[in-house]
Amino acid sequence: MNASNEKATLSFSDGTPSIDLPIYKGEVGPDVIDIRKLYGQTGKFTYDPGFMSTASCNSKITFIDGDKGELLYRGYQIQDLATNCDFLETCFLLIKGELPNKKQKEEFDTLVMHHTMVHEQMQFFLRGFRRDAHPMAVLTGLIGGMAAFYHDGVDYTTERERDVAQIRLVAKMPTLVAMAYKYSIGQPFIYPKNNLSYTANFMQMMFATPCEEYKINDVLVRALDRIFILHADHEQNASTSTVRLAGSSGTNPFAAIAAGVACLWGPAHGGANEACLQMLEEIQASGGVEKIDDFIAKVKDKNSGVRLMGFGHRVYKNFDPRAKLMRETCYEVLKEMGLENDPLFKLAMTLEKIALEDEYFVSRKLYPNVDFYSGIVQRALGIPTDMFTCIFALARTVGWISQWEEMITDAEYKIGRPRQLFVGHATRPVPPIAKR
Repeated sequence: MNASNEKATLSFSDGTPSIDLPIYKGEVGPDVIDIRKLYGQTGKFTYDPGFMSTASCNSKITFIDGDKGELLYRGYQIQDLATNCDFLETCFLLIKGELPNKKQKEEFDTLVMHHTMVHEQMQFFLRGFRRDAHPMAVLTGLIGGMAAFYHDGVDYTTERERDVAQIRLVAKMPTLVAMAYKYSIGQPFIYPKNNLSYTANFMQMMFATPCEEYKINDVLVRALDRIFILHADHEQNASTSTVRLAGSSGTNPFAAIAAGVACLWGPAHGGANEACLQMLEEIQASGGVEKIDDFIAKVKDKNSGVRLMGFGHRVYKNFDPRAKLMRETCYEVLKEMGLENDPLFKLAMTLEKIALEDEYFVSRKLYPNVDFYSGIVQRALGIPTDMFTCIFALARTVGWISQWEEMITDAEYKIGRPRQLFVGHATRPVPPIAKR
């Protein structure tokens, strides 16, 4: 944090003396008012449901400017990274702080790809789940269970131990996601191959069978790799804050990441692209493109309860910088697979056109976001809808583990302890049971 000579003076109308609060300036973004001594000097807390105006930490990893539609990883524009780098380069950047040179990239890629296998007994752990369980429920259990299989990973008091934990999580997450998928459809697990790229390896674990050789399609691999890059981190959102809060207790990194996965599962967070595809399928079932005007009318009717999923964003007020890249990727994939005339995808493109031209949506800035396009791409790749959030978790793991590392090495790190405004009963006696 950059100290400032400026102060914020907080005055009270209840007789409490005024106090001066330090102001800190970030490299970019809003200034912050340091209220750490507020309670000690005034006996008062701040009240900020959802932490919408509260900076819970200082960070050097990711910055979002919602008004400008800007997303930076370590200072690099997401557009530049998604165009010029692959996912493991992005992982190196988030974890280490700088982009790798050629030698560093080769060493990092080799290191990650030689940690992709998981303990063989995890197969037996997996088989304890029902086959019709939601993959996110299975994935949460598998990641939490890693602490039982990798005992050395729960001790992270040295930099080397933290490095090992970070590599293990990034490397093994694709294997766990693919295992959860294969288990759900009753197919045999496919072991990782070290000679493939990170994303190609994941696709072969997802879609290969022992019956025949899996053919790698570079266009599709690049599309999924770009999805991974665009979802790698997103500042202090709900799941990242969950990872930091869980990790602040000193718990092991596997448990902290499992907490993040559980939070991501929520439909208001990681389930948005799944909800978007479900919306498209419902429109298609009700008549498809010919009935889209009826659907749009319901969206505009405040009393209908119908919501337009995959459009607009809580943080980005003008446009989602990831959406443009994902749109290009979406069209590339549909063309490569010959799906431009598929009814569901034609419906999606019709809905996109309406949202970009209709004054109702334009004025409200309800533009197609990254969830809209990534859901379509994943559907085209053959990834089932209930696996979408698992893909999101796979990509976000590197952001979570980078944020975890930053938190526990921060000199100001301490266990998280939000406060409350208590509005329940004051102290009262317990009456005898006969008088209750």
